[in-house]
Amino acid sequence: MKLTVKLSLVLCFLYITGNCQTPVTLSISPGDANLTISKHIYGHFSEHLGHCIYGGFWVDPSLNVPKTDRIRMDIVDALVKIKIPNLRWPGGCFADEYHWRDGIGPRDQRPKMVNTNWGGVSEDNSFGTHEFLELCKLLHCEPYIAGNMGSGTVEEMAKWVEYLNCGAETTVTNMRKANGHPDPFKVTFWGVGNESWGCGGNMTPDFYSDNYKRYATYARNYPGTPLKKIASGSNGKDYNWTDVCMRKIGANNMWGITLHWYTLPTGNWGDKGSATNFDEAQYFNTMKNCWEMDDIVAKHSAIMDKYDPTKKVALVVDEWGVWTNVEPGTNPGFLFQQNSLRDALVAGTTLNIFNNHCDRVRMACLAQSINVLQALILTDKEKMLLTPTYHVFDLYKVHQDAKYLPIKFTSPDYVVGDSKLPALNASASIDSNKVIHISIVNIDNSKAISIRTALSGLKWSTVSGQILTSAKVTDINTFDKPNNIHIVNFNGAKKDGNDLVADLPPHSIVVLELK
Repeated sequence: MKLTVKLSLVLCFLYITGNCQTPVTLSISPGDANLTISKHIYGHFSEHLGHCIYGGFWVDPSLNVPKTDRIRMDIVDALVKIKIPNLRWPGGCFADEYHWRDGIGPRDQRPKMVNTNWGGVSEDNSFGTHEFLELCKLLHCEPYIAGNMGSGTVEEMAKWVEYLNCGAETTVTNMRKANGHPDPFKVTFWGVGNESWGCGGNMTPDFYSDNYKRYATYARNYPGTPLKKIASGSNGKDYNWTDVCMRKIGANNMWGITLHWYTLPTGNWGDKGSATNFDEAQYFNTMKNCWEMDDIVAKHSAIMDKYDPTKKVALVVDEWGVWTNVEPGTNPGFLFQQNSLRDALVAGTTLNIFNNHCDRVRMACLAQSINVLQALILTDKEKMLLTPTYHVFDLYKVHQDAKYLPIKFTSPDYVVGDSKLPALNASASIDSNKVIHISIVNIDNSKAISIRTALSGLKWSTVSGQILTSAKVTDINTFDKPNNIHIVNFNGAKKDGNDLVADLPPHSIVVLELK
């Protein structure tokens, strides 16, 4: 859609330090009228891990909550509210030991297995292909399936695609019909392996690239359902992996290539840090590690540009988020962690980064949706709570499929000791109704930031806003106090003449709407 609104905004941020105000100029311009913030940046990830599937989405029949079959509907309703666009499944590391035929047919006849990646627990396969796709149907989202390259065969992956998408009569499609789904499911997002550099097979990039082409060749495009094949990409800063895959696989043979990067508060996998018990130094370090995503995405994008200057291939950041030590007393293989205001600030910052790289980042999946890592939702039997991270996705849903508005500014510094970080990050978009949304994160733990915005070439008469913040960055929602941190109306913005003025509290996420 052609952008007809001529927009030129100049925003002046005033960084308050004592009695001294240092103005920081921010400009927002229309940019490329064809550049859109894909809704799929706001995707999610659900693995057979801990209580994400079992005890999360898929509950015991006796649990006294609203259910469709065994799918927990209060969770579904919450995710529908934030317009979840896609859901990745069955892993993760679990994907490369998952054999899809084990998860179809009568549930009481499905084989059991040991989940060797996550806790060594028994997996009864009661949640399989049909259950996952029914969940996606209820969520009104697109399924994103990660195929098994690590321990599966080319034929196994090919037959799964046939089972899902083929409309002709074959032995495999007759199985689908016998299992209650006469028509093809029409799944398009298809991952060819997961973390093939690690738990998905410990491959080299050359070996993976050659095998990708074998597997992808036989993952057929059936009528009406062209696959969006996604290659297993880099572990964080492994730029060579991206280079080799782009060169050997080629831009015409994949829809996207993945990137995984987790924010560890300490930066140490052996002791990642607590989800709730941390000081300002560790908060600062968390935000520093989060901010690395911007540089990592930029460097992978530059490599992709060498082989794909027209940006045909999407960078798919399908695992990201805060990874801390598990909560004391919980199974270390279940990766259950609490979720504080710090997590929300990481989420808001990361989503702003993705929005500002939307020319290349066109899909992402937060790890993970329920009860695992930086979850949107936590459950305890019948109880359910929405985490601060959930509320960020609720705030930012206004950017989905809106036109991107580039932002240029020099941020004031957030200083702790001898170290400093940009205190502000932001992104902006304009939707199909010509409504502008600006999402701004102030990560400074103690200093407020005031803004004065001069708008040129844009008619607007009202401004409204919403904010997510709390007294401390360690604050959390609990089952006893599930609404401790939640979205409230933001009354700190107004029109002053032709200017927009606002005061941003410390450690806050604000979304402004200009009409």
